[in-house]
Amino acid sequence: MSLAESIERETGAEAELVRGDNGIFDVELDGRRIYSKKETGRFPEHEEILAELRG
Repeated sequence: MSLAESIERETGAEAELVRGDNGIFDVELDGRRIYSKKETGRFPEHEEILAELRG
């Protein structure tokens, strides 16, 4: 299951992919960045993102 599918299943919110350049992978909620691959140097585990979305 993709991260977008996990987000939609867990929260009911629609996840939108915005294509970027240079391997950028950020997750934002209401304009607030909750994860940045550039800052961590790795892709997130699905559960990390879902935990942030739960608050």
